[in-house]
Amino acid sequence: MNKMKRLWATLTVLALGSASAFAQSGVTGINTATSTLKTYVDPASNIALVIGGIIGIVGAIRVYSKWNSGDQDINKEIMGWGGSCVFLVVSALIVKAFFGLN
Repeated sequence: MNKMKRLWATLTVLALGSASAFAQSGVTGINTATSTLKTYVDPASNIALVIGGIIGIVGAIRVYSKWNSGDQDINKEIMGWGGSCVFLVVSALIVKAFFGLN
């Protein structure tokens, strides 16, 4: 009976030890994925800022041309283009802050 208890104790310790080893490799994988993802966040947010700038320039040209043609619905156009530019800029900053890359 004493040998059975030792056998079960040994098997339990081995099982728990191997589970701990698998957990450590999972943590290493998650840390590697996080560091790899952080390398892509900065260029992607810079691209979002550039796209926001281009959309802002195109929107300004459209608003200017509508204003010169005498269109009465300029406010709607300004709000649409301005809102899209603000969204792109804020989303780029939020993504950078989320990954701690301020």
